[in-house]
Amino acid sequence: MSSTDHDICSRCEGNIDGKNPGCTALDRTFHVSCFTCEQCGGSLAGGSFYNVNGKAICEKDYEQSLERCAKCGKSISDKLLRASGNAYHPACFTCTSCLKCLDGVAFTLNSQNEVHCVDCFHDKYAPRCAICSRPIIPEAGEKDSVRVIAMDKSFHVNCYRCEDCGLQLSSQVEGHGCYPLDQHLYCKNCNSKRLTAIAQSAR
Repeated sequence: MSSTDHDICSRCEGNIDGKNPGCTALDRTFHVSCFTCEQCGGSLAGGSFYNVNGKAICEKDYEQSLERCAKCGKSISDKLLRASGNAYHPACFTCTSCLKCLDGVAFTLNSQNEVHCVDCFHDKYAPRCAICSRPIIPEAGEKDSVRVIAMDKSFHVNCYRCEDCGLQLSSQVEGHGCYPLDQHLYCKNCNSKRLTAIAQSAR
């Protein structure tokens, strides 16, 4: 707070003197009565305020002007993280499943827009191999996963093998196609052997 004989109030341009004391803020001089919040008009002299683009704003109005965290609902006055159209405190932006902080980490959304780390998303939503039951996900360094679909089931490429001889099955390799029998995977040779055995046992 200061009072001089020669200062001019930067708001009303009136003289600041003993009858109309002044204060200094934002590198300017104001009458005490003229130094008010730009939003609500409340007096700021002697109190705390925020400088928002050169305008003095009281604490209450400043808090109300801040974006609110989509997770905790509290105002964000420090670092703001924006993701999937929402604002978050960095510490609040976590995986829905494992609660790991995802600040600076790759993430993805499910159909309900719930945030997941990539590992949890794959574990929860990726198709599972009918042989090993593990999720079918991209290999390290890859963006896409390759899966084989047969008999309305999903398989890893390496799990897609004849159940008798272990031959890697592939429709693109001559003689390595899949010849299923009773919901089991067989190559052509093993399929023939099983059909022969079934026919002989039926006699």
